[in-house]
Amino acid sequence: MDKQSFPVTGAWMPGDNPGHRQFLTVAADRPFALDGATSLTNVSVAYETWGALDDSASNAVLICHAWTGDSHAAGVDSKGHSGEGWWADAIGPGKAIDTNRWFVVCANVLGGCQGTTGPSSPHPSDGKPYGSRFPVITIRDMVRLQARLADHLGVDVWHSVIGGSMGGMQVLEWGITYPSRVRSLVPIATCAQSTAQQIAWGAIGRRTILLDPRWRGGDYYDAPEGDGPAEGLAVARMIAQVTFRSDNVFTERFGRDLADGGTHRDGFDLWQRFEVERYLDHHGEKLIRRFDTNSYLIIGKAMDLHDVGRGRNGVVSAMARIKVPVLAMGIWSDMLYPAYQQRHLRDLLVAAGTPCEYVEIDSPHGHDAFLLNLDQVAPPIEAFLDSVSKN
Repeated sequence: MDKQSFPVTGAWMPGDNPGHRQFLTVAADRPFALDGATSLTNVSVAYETWGALDDSASNAVLICHAWTGDSHAAGVDSKGHSGEGWWADAIGPGKAIDTNRWFVVCANVLGGCQGTTGPSSPHPSDGKPYGSRFPVITIRDMVRLQARLADHLGVDVWHSVIGGSMGGMQVLEWGITYPSRVRSLVPIATCAQSTAQQIAWGAIGRRTILLDPRWRGGDYYDAPEGDGPAEGLAVARMIAQVTFRSDNVFTERFGRDLADGGTHRDGFDLWQRFEVERYLDHHGEKLIRRFDTNSYLIIGKAMDLHDVGRGRNGVVSAMARIKVPVLAMGIWSDMLYPAYQQRHLRDLLVAAGTPCEYVEIDSPHGHDAFLLNLDQVAPPIEAFLDSVSKN
């Protein structure tokens, strides 16, 4: 990996092309309180919208992104964005989440690096990036900030809140923290509380960043190009990428083939790469160019801290606060958030008397199927949104 070609951070910075982002600043007059007994001031929220809010403000749908996602859930590749919207095949005119009908909103989460206040953002006190000064946050903090955005947009109640993976964690928190502000929920490939194994995967990724000397304890933003924590972030992403796909997909796509057309006929070399290694290298290097290492750490920690039952007398009690229809979706080949976790969500909700439908995606692609198999993911969501409208 040629470190000289990599930016110190892939974060969007003030002064960069905003693309389709809109911005809201909150906590200018009073601090925004966080779960960890700390607070932030002058918090910026980057968000995008599609469609129009109707006269009764009853057609709003919130889309919540996953770990390294952002507000650009739909739309084409353009200046200011790293690519096409990450759910572009599901959101738009005539699509499953039809923007001719729904007012769709997606916001970059608190702690992110694509316009919402995070570690790469300027600190109000000196204008320098927060870096190591940025506090630990939780999924609940993210949702409370989204609620401030909803107030700004004039949305008292979301017709639905939809999201996969970390986005699904936000969906659950919306239903529990603000039960009167949602009409329906669609949590996909997620869980009520992170398990020990899920936390373990995150811990390994954090350790690779900690061991990168160019991370500098989180204060690396003034380093010259090529001297940032690219190695640590790339390896952390490579580790995560293994959990996003299934063994079958890796085997069928890469097998035991060597990269660069090499063979074993001429002997063995310690650093001779297999094709799967080249695939992981590609994803590691791709993330370096569009994401910030500190945001990766902060958001990953928020996912590890996720537990809807914390301070609410446990998971059962917390899930009982959800009173609106739920469509829970799992993926049979998901090794990171196994389908049993989504079936558990359904069982908890049904036991509490909450209507919940469960759909399992038949895909070999593992956790990433909620992004890749929209042919199976989108139709149930479209039907669910319609069914909620009729109730």
